[in-house]
Amino acid sequence: MGQKLATMAESISEIQAAPALAHVTQHAESQVLRDVCLMCGGALKVVLTGLTDNRLGSPGSWQICQCTRCGFEQIAPIPDQAQLTKLYEKFYNFGGQTDTAYTRLREKFLLSVLYRWFTKIDGDVAFHHRRGHGRLLDIGCNEGRSLRLFARNGFRELEGLEVNETAAATARAAGFTVHTGLIDDFAPQKQYDVAILSNVLEHSLDPRKMLSDARRVLAPGGQVWISCPNSQSWLRKAFGRSWLNWHVPFHISHFAPQTLTRLLVDAGFATVEMKQITPALWFAQSLIVYLFSSKGQKTWQLRNPVLTVLFMALARFLLFPLLWWENRKGRGDCLLVVAQRT
Repeated sequence: MGQKLATMAESISEIQAAPALAHVTQHAESQVLRDVCLMCGGALKVVLTGLTDNRLGSPGSWQICQCTRCGFEQIAPIPDQAQLTKLYEKFYNFGGQTDTAYTRLREKFLLSVLYRWFTKIDGDVAFHHRRGHGRLLDIGCNEGRSLRLFARNGFRELEGLEVNETAAATARAAGFTVHTGLIDDFAPQKQYDVAILSNVLEHSLDPRKMLSDARRVLAPGGQVWISCPNSQSWLRKAFGRSWLNWHVPFHISHFAPQTLTRLLVDAGFATVEMKQITPALWFAQSLIVYLFSSKGQKTWQLRNPVLTVLFMALARFLLFPLLWWENRKGRGDCLLVVAQRT
């Protein structure tokens, strides 16, 4: 049982982790504009200073700026293309482990009733329970774990888009069609019915273009499914600079329901559904960062399954009324959005 709990914590954490390198480092000029809003071009004001990478220990100190015109929030300074590429290569490399005791147990767990039960209770930030039909594209599919889960939810054709060739090869070995490259370079022969951006959009240097490219590869009436942190989350206030989802310098954008809705409309989508959840895993990881992180150091305790399961149980079973109430008040930690191409 202990081994299964440990695997559950690590597996859920990996599935909900940030996407691979290329889907967040889209083609951009070598130096991104640093003094205007990414969404509307408005002036910025600083709302938070002194943020450091409390997950992975990458160097640097960062600010959060808010647009005085539209309220959108973004990191400052924004790393340029070359800087961001180096950061991802160093801190987000795909491990490439296959056929080990852990990976075999992980695969069994992800396809198990236990995983489906837990994510139904805790919140499905990766859309693993959502059913659909037709053609699906998972943007930033990594080694294809989510594709295996989408395959049982009614889709006739499933494909992935992934820049990391090692990860893509693993997905192909499992029998999936995976294209290597960026979304802005991608020109499919046939459009898709669903495109998934699960914890991807906030990493993009140009979220407006990423959404426009997602619309381009969708058939008329197709849907984009998005999950991302909520900048109005109660955990942001509760944990301050230790909030897990600051995730500097990798989270470029911080979306509120209003700013994400506006961006979707501008990109040619109509919001079909938007809800908020606060996964116990996200609460647990913010608490671990609050208790154990040190400036300039990787927080290894985030990979400690005992701590993670303990704090998840605290959140899910003792703090459930608070989590439910904050979700209802529009202060959940995660935004889940389904939007339709217009």
